[in-house]
Amino acid sequence: MDKQELLTLYDTELRIEIEQPRVRREAFPRLVRYIKPAPGMNYVAYSRLDEQEIDRVIEDQIAYFSTMDQPFSWHVCDHDSPPALTERLIAHGFAPDDDPDAVMVLDVQQASSALLAPVMADVRPITQPDQLDEVAQIEAQIWGGNFDWLTQRLGEHLQVPNYLNVYVAYVDDQPACASWVYFHPHCQFAGLFGGATLPTYRQRGLYTALLAVRVQEAIRRGYRFLVTGASPMSQPILAHNGFRLLTHLYAYEWAGKPE
Repeated sequence: MDKQELLTLYDTELRIEIEQPRVRREAFPRLVRYIKPAPGMNYVAYSRLDEQEIDRVIEDQIAYFSTMDQPFSWHVCDHDSPPALTERLIAHGFAPDDDPDAVMVLDVQQASSALLAPVMADVRPITQPDQLDEVAQIEAQIWGGNFDWLTQRLGEHLQVPNYLNVYVAYVDDQPACASWVYFHPHCQFAGLFGGATLPTYRQRGLYTALLAVRVQEAIRRGYRFLVTGASPMSQPILAHNGFRLLTHLYAYEWAGKPE
């Protein structure tokens, strides 16, 4: 599958038609938006606008989302059109996103041998919500802040049959790295998240081990692609294992009407 075909499939399955528990999808001919239970982030996932209608449509979305006591954002990819969209979003009060996700995709038919080999690290599945504290603790130690929201979100999603797998890698029985994977229904893509390793345990292959566990599970379930938003640290590892850069995803969060 060439890049343009993959971009079209990515847009269709992960931005336009994706199904998420407790999230309402509202689709229009040129725009798709998603509304989450409070206090979640609502967002415009996809848009293809004519230049003459950009300002009106942006104002309509601001008016709609502003009635809710929740933050909201507008997602834009490198390949979106028209080019003026980003400029107009910022002019209407959306904050620039200086740290976009590098969207990387693996066709499982091109996975490296390391991802298909038996995993020798001590990787354990997390199957109950009360086991998620270790995941939140790893994330908090790496990024700082409170990750109770993550425990709640993953806990809810673990209750949805066949939707989410969570894993923790251990060293000497100590939690060292955490990751999870979403298996979206009616979709060829499985979504990878996490992969955060505590500094003490880096350079031991734990990131790759957790990547392999999730790739192998996706293959068992019949998924063709895996997709993730990669950090600069993880991009080289992913590329070495067969992932390729597809696009960049920017989330422009509305910061209020400009003065």
